[in-house]
Amino acid sequence: MDLNLQVDRLKKEGWCVVEGVIPDGEVSAVREQVAKATSKHGRSPAAERGIGHVPGFIAYDPSIAPYLANRKVMDLLEAVLGAFVRVSFTTATINYPGNQRGTWHADWPFNQRNAAHVPAPYPDVMMHVTTLWMLSPFSNENGGTLIVPGSHRKPNNPTGDIGVDPMASHPEEINATGSAGSVLVLDSRIWHATAPNQSDEARVSVVVRYAPWWLNTQVLRPGSEERKQMVDEPGLRENDQPLVPRKVYEGLPEGVKPLFRHWVQKEG
Repeated sequence: MDLNLQVDRLKKEGWCVVEGVIPDGEVSAVREQVAKATSKHGRSPAAERGIGHVPGFIAYDPSIAPYLANRKVMDLLEAVLGAFVRVSFTTATINYPGNQRGTWHADWPFNQRNAAHVPAPYPDVMMHVTTLWMLSPFSNENGGTLIVPGSHRKPNNPTGDIGVDPMASHPEEINATGSAGSVLVLDSRIWHATAPNQSDEARVSVVVRYAPWWLNTQVLRPGSEERKQMVDEPGLRENDQPLVPRKVYEGLPEGVKPLFRHWVQKEG
């Protein structure tokens, strides 16, 4: 699928797959390293649901870093978000065999349960993109992410009060599938859910979210004034993304550093 078709599909259906971003001869080594780091740094209670989950993953393991500015991905992101795209989240996400199905939701900043969110009804504007880097093949059997194509054009999602059972199957749901080394690209508004892994092998991925330069992500920064005011003081819930250690940042490929330069520790 060429760039124009990818842009068109992302705008109309809210998702597309960019094939062959990580070369076949390299993806297994990245998968093994991500799985190892996730086992070491994974957070509960995600582990209780059969999910390996490590927010701020780039700080713990930079094995995915050499691919994050791949032109196949960046050309698409810049076509829909404009120049000076930045990484807002990096999260290791592994569906272990037998994991539970998740709830329907849209990602930050459209999740209406988060302290910082675009209030519904939100405008029909693409302002954040979620990518899932498929380090394992995504299939119906192993828990390829469940999505509802076209749902990104709705002004709300099941995290809001719209009368949708977040655990119920949707008549239009599909598993997003693709080969290892490909990247699933989602408009962050799209309704999606964790799918159960019914295979006997883990489904390994790294979720990387990208934001345009104008989207304020400071509420995600631990210790920021925005987070103190909007999350800590009222006692609300919000995602967090720890700053990238200076040593990790300095070790990133030169082409990748611009994606993280806004999110780096001053020391260490």
